[in-house]
Amino acid sequence: MTKSLANRHAFITGAGSGIGAAAAVALAAAGATVSLAGRRLEPLQATAATLGDRAGAIVTLDVTDEAAIAAAAEQAEAAHGPVDILVANAGAAASGPFDKTERATWDAMLAVNLTGVWLTTRAFLPGMVKRRSGRVIAIASTAGLVGYPYVAAYVAAKHGVVGLVRALALEVARKGVTVNAVCPGFTETDLVAQSVATIVAKTGRSADEARAELAKSNPMGRLVTPEEVADAILWLAGQGAASINGQAIAVAGGEVMTG
Repeated sequence: MTKSLANRHAFITGAGSGIGAAAAVALAAAGATVSLAGRRLEPLQATAATLGDRAGAIVTLDVTDEAAIAAAAEQAEAAHGPVDILVANAGAAASGPFDKTERATWDAMLAVNLTGVWLTTRAFLPGMVKRRSGRVIAIASTAGLVGYPYVAAYVAAKHGVVGLVRALALEVARKGVTVNAVCPGFTETDLVAQSVATIVAKTGRSADEARAELAKSNPMGRLVTPEEVADAILWLAGQGAASINGQAIAVAGGEVMTG
């Protein structure tokens, strides 16, 4: 593979597993130095071990903690130089009927999935604007483009991410920075594993039946892989996507049509 991202520094939140880990591998393979952030050290170390000499800083943080994000940005940039590519991937999902969704759940979903993207972007965007070069890539969801039942707080948060991306993209369009969202459908990640477990617990279906039910939303009849999402991230990070800005790109087999 051509090292199209050589001398670039990427910072990924939620990098210990799933889409974040796959994105780290893809960006490192293209030559970027990849700094990894997440709540737990061990998964981050496991991801770093797959990157060889492309592994950058490893920082543990909660994306709802503004001070922790600022410290992580300072640590990563002190060790490996300015961050050129931000992948705001950290997220969480909670399910339940709307009328049984407690305020704490609502607040948590918005804090992790929406405010976390805002805080992380605020830590790195000023430097990108100053250098007139940068890529901000937020990992939203098809839940940011359409509605799903029983996950109202999650859907609201992901719609907020898409709105944030579209607004910010216009602010920085003439400043050398692009801002885009990638919106995966149901993907082979820990979040989907949790959804499968919830379906099994509530319906008595088998895990295979639960997975098949989720896969039905994809016209291809399968779950998306983290590597497929990572390929979209890699493209947005590269020079070939220099004119792609303010977009919410669905990686969902045709489940959601945008444009």
